[in-house]
Amino acid sequence: MQKHIDLAKLSEVKGSLSAGDFCLLSGTLFTARDQAHIRLLNELKRSKTLPYGLEGACIFYAGPSPAKDGYVFGSVGPTTSARMDFAAPELYRAGLIATIGKGVRSENIAEVCKEEQTLYFVAVGGAACELANHVISSELVAYEDLGPEAIRKIEVKDFPVFVAIDTSGNDLLRSVAAQAYERKEKLN
Repeated sequence: MQKHIDLAKLSEVKGSLSAGDFCLLSGTLFTARDQAHIRLLNELKRSKTLPYGLEGACIFYAGPSPAKDGYVFGSVGPTTSARMDFAAPELYRAGLIATIGKGVRSENIAEVCKEEQTLYFVAVGGAACELANHVISSELVAYEDLGPEAIRKIEVKDFPVFVAIDTSGNDLLRSVAAQAYERKEKLN
């Protein structure tokens, strides 16, 4: 069953989401990757608050390709989330409510999601052209010199994701991997 989520109300519904839930997100996301996260941490250390309206927001780990005629982006696929594990705990603690990427996170991230009542969503890798169809608008927010890795504020409609880590710290990807390993062991 799919759940339609208004990102402006994510803080109200996040506790009702469970690892494995399929969600269609609508509203505001921010894109950011490795270099932007380094700068965000530096700004957070200086100001003690998340800049650019990121408090209560969701970051999509992505670097969109240049727009083609009539489109907001060329393509916008998820980046491997583990690359942002160095920054995620501090950003979650400062008020970031969720992140979107692809792949398994470190075990520490599940614990931080539980402590801070935050979420980690996964988007399907290899579907960047399809994901771009769900982006309605884009606005450069910060770090223009980073090119596609700059922070952008994007509006999405029915953006497809799965809950990978819920607010209880349940980790879908690690759970599935453990089940697969157990099945393999039984076969041997």
